[in-house]
Amino acid sequence: MKLLHTAVAGIIAAACTSGASAQAYPNKPVRLIVPYAAGGGVDILGRIVAAKLTESLGVQVIVDNRAGGGTIIGTEAVAKAAPDGYTLLFSNAALTASPALNEKLPFDPVKSFAPVAMVAGSYNVLIVHPSLPVKTVKEMVALAKSKPGQLNYASGGVGSAIHLAMELFASRANIDLVHIPYKGAGPALTDVLGGQVLTMFATPLPAMPYIKTGRLRPLGVSSLKRLAFLPDVPTIAESGYPGFEVNNWYGVLAPAGTPRELVTRLNTTVNALLAMPDVKERIAGIGADVEPGTPEQFAGRVSKEVASWTQVLGKRRKPTQ
Repeated sequence: MKLLHTAVAGIIAAACTSGASAQAYPNKPVRLIVPYAAGGGVDILGRIVAAKLTESLGVQVIVDNRAGGGTIIGTEAVAKAAPDGYTLLFSNAALTASPALNEKLPFDPVKSFAPVAMVAGSYNVLIVHPSLPVKTVKEMVALAKSKPGQLNYASGGVGSAIHLAMELFASRANIDLVHIPYKGAGPALTDVLGGQVLTMFATPLPAMPYIKTGRLRPLGVSSLKRLAFLPDVPTIAESGYPGFEVNNWYGVLAPAGTPRELVTRLNTTVNALLAMPDVKERIAGIGADVEPGTPEQFAGRVSKEVASWTQVLGKRRKPTQ
């Protein structure tokens, strides 16, 4: 009987401790790991969220760029972190494609994380360096077919959203392109600007200033409808590839096992900041739209896209690195 009382007391104490910890959260800085280099779309959005979370939570939310390994390095760090709400992941659709691109992963996109909150969704623009003698998607495809395996393209890393967009485009257009992966969209864009690499799919915000000045030439966008801030740029779909669409999500995830009350609190906090006019304006400024929702909705999207990319990419494993 004494042992039973001791066991019950232990369970109650553990529950009280857990509840007290949740109520005290957060009482120290929170790390928001971005598995990309600084300067790309994921990093820019992550910093917007981190700044507002710092205000809302009352502690410093520090952006920690952990680029490399096609987002695996930073993502693994979160998967293996303590599920206490102090280490979070800010990622994108690349997470859901990782199983289709890697034979072995140190994490499971579905089982290793507790999706917290969707933040935004966006589309990409296909850009080329002005030295490339093409002005339309059709002309680019024709050039690529005349020089198979000679036209290179940049991405933010193997499995990044802009890599996946180009892979899907190359597959639909039946062209052979050479993939040059970087540790983030920022460094990739820098080399396209310099002409070391000739083309890429880019997130709108970092590319727009150079599009406006003519240092980059836009050929098409990955949405089904033209984008309001690029009204003269046709969609890939209307350029000869009906139905072509690549939508990228951005969101916050925690390690699996994070207490439900912490996930709920963080979800409520993120959704509240997404309703702020200045946040909406800043996110719209990078060509994205806020997409608030529940953890369950986010988890459902992750599971669905893992299955979808596995089907689309088939047996392709680790493309040119």
